[in-house]
Amino acid sequence: MHLITVSTCALNQWSLDFTGNRSRIITSIVQAKAAGASLRTGPELEIPGYGCADHFLEGDTELFSWESLAEIMKDDRTSDILWDVGLPIAHRNVRYNCRVHVYNKKILLIRPKLSLANDGNYREMRWFTPWTTRKVEEYFLPRSIAKITGQIKVPFGDAVISTNDTCIGAETCEELFTPRGPHIEMGLDGVEIFLNGSASHHELRKLNTRIELIREATLKSGGIYLYANQQGADGDRLYYDGSATIFVNGAIVAQSSQFSLNEVEVVTATVDLEEVRSFRSSKARAMQARETVGYQRFPAGMSLSSDIDEFDPTLAPSKEIKVRYHLPEEEIALGPACYLWDYLRRSKQAGYFIPLSGGIDSCATSVIVYSMCRLVHEAIEKGENPLVLADLRRIAGEEEDSTWSPSSPQEIAGRIFHTAFMGMEKNSSVDTRKRARDLSAAIGGYHLNFDIDTVVSAVTNLFSAVTKFTPRYKMHGGTNVSNLALQNIQARLRMVMSYMFAQLLPTVRGRTKPGSLLVLGSANVDESLRGYFTKYDCSSADINPIGAISKTDLKKFITWAGKTFDMPLLETFVTATPTAELEPIGGADGYIQSDEADMGMSYNELSVYGRLRKVDKLGVYSMWSKLVHEWGNLLSPQEIYEKVRWFHWCYAINRHKMTTITPSYHAEQYSPDDNRYDLRPFLYPPFEYAYTKIEKTLKAMGAAATKKPEVKGQKED
Repeated sequence: MHLITVSTCALNQWSLDFTGNRSRIITSIVQAKAAGASLRTGPELEIPGYGCADHFLEGDTELFSWESLAEIMKDDRTSDILWDVGLPIAHRNVRYNCRVHVYNKKILLIRPKLSLANDGNYREMRWFTPWTTRKVEEYFLPRSIAKITGQIKVPFGDAVISTNDTCIGAETCEELFTPRGPHIEMGLDGVEIFLNGSASHHELRKLNTRIELIREATLKSGGIYLYANQQGADGDRLYYDGSATIFVNGAIVAQSSQFSLNEVEVVTATVDLEEVRSFRSSKARAMQARETVGYQRFPAGMSLSSDIDEFDPTLAPSKEIKVRYHLPEEEIALGPACYLWDYLRRSKQAGYFIPLSGGIDSCATSVIVYSMCRLVHEAIEKGENPLVLADLRRIAGEEEDSTWSPSSPQEIAGRIFHTAFMGMEKNSSVDTRKRARDLSAAIGGYHLNFDIDTVVSAVTNLFSAVTKFTPRYKMHGGTNVSNLALQNIQARLRMVMSYMFAQLLPTVRGRTKPGSLLVLGSANVDESLRGYFTKYDCSSADINPIGAISKTDLKKFITWAGKTFDMPLLETFVTATPTAELEPIGGADGYIQSDEADMGMSYNELSVYGRLRKVDKLGVYSMWSKLVHEWGNLLSPQEIYEKVRWFHWCYAINRHKMTTITPSYHAEQYSPDDNRYDLRPFLYPPFEYAYTKIEKTLKAMGAAATKKPEVKGQKED
């Protein structure tokens, strides 16, 4: 046996927080050493934080990163262990995303990233340039670093590190996801340990893909793979979900949490180099390895394994463990909750405020806040992370010498979570008002219940006085335009009232320290895609935890939460008819406004349209073609065309709303977020060319275009 102990980590880094980021890096190295590790790797661009975006274009970001690296190297606690960190480095006036490998105050290698993430949420090509495979040059160190290392220049490029007992190579995040990842060639050239510093964001059901890619990276030709990842909200719409792992020959032996309030999580494993060598004994691999172009190797002058030759019975290889996956419902409960906690504590505000409607969306957002309170309370109860209690006391407005500690999640919610039902006497039902009140009580929130009729009347009366025109609801003889205008003014006034209450409620409740409440939005991804909300209404908020989660997933989440959190009242939200309650209830036919009736499509259909449009990248004609096959057992081609056409008409006329939508927690691949994820026009021409093509196809189909599909089990007359 040839045993070595290695560590990887998940760090809650914050963009441009050089002091905090440096502290967390040092802590992770110290913890790795304490666990007996001789090698530690960390997340991508961990020194400045991954999400600096256009700040990477500023010279200050690189300067401060080098200064932080100098402080890490000078700290004696980081000696006697091989470690690497990520930072931006300009070489010959070209900026690269790099890993710097260090041992005992010496830089062994600077390894720039070869393949940059440049789609979806990522724009690395905007700030960095990819390096060339196998190319190695000399890099002249900044004087501040040279004083510490005693080195003038170090190797810069696609190379590997040799210790006295093994060989180590590195790849960075996206390179794992590419068809020809560097680990393939490195493994064939004898590299036995692979390091991957990543900043991979959370997305529902995504972890499985990442885990299987890491497994495959070592399953074909063996090896030890250390995957590090950022964890937490670093200042943007993304939540990085940790799950740092260690794999050996396709088997996982260590995994950190996917969702956590901890700022530093280090996982360690003891692995046997001889297992890798034995795994690689096949002749087929040997033939390919013989033909592989070798990497330049740079010596570390140290061994990862102990110098003691005697057999140590207390040291044994780490055993294979089972990968921990969360249900999608758990991911919704935990991911946005951790994000909300990071956002709240780092914004230094006094809590959250949400306008409750009595519907499932604001209910789901509130339950996510409750999940956050549960996580905070659990962390305080465990006592392993004193920073959580310190942050909570500060958020709640406690004095520095306070000894207050919450006894339950509800007590936390009572201090930092505020809700309000802003009803209309004729439009709001007793049921929705009661559901909102009961939900807030179950969570422990500070709840207000009031009507906004007088405010709405004041605005509409002013309009009538100025224009001599009195708008009416459609059921009262008004037009579609006036009907919509009366709905919109209610929605927009709720936004105005939300911000007023959010700003002043802490003062009303006796808070003496600075801080207001952050307003939470609760428009789901399907409504955003359809444009089924009022621009600048109460969906306009500071952040939206569910803005990229589908209605279908939210319903499943609420059902799950009702059982898991012992909140049976949540089932009433699932069974209630989704309604905006912006039109009067009643009339001759007992009218009750319905969201799906207003939209002209179901939430399930919206999820399908969203995935076909964004994930499958289908236009109008291609979407219709595919749906003819997928929905052909239920609808005729003509009916499917009418549905596709209606969706695209609604989508096109409402796309402008995405330019002002509340920043949302990213959780779904078909999010229509206009900020950087879904880059499309917001002023569309009619899709007449596509419509004409479909209509020609339908005409050519003849009677088959309108033929109803035969329902299984029935016969035609």
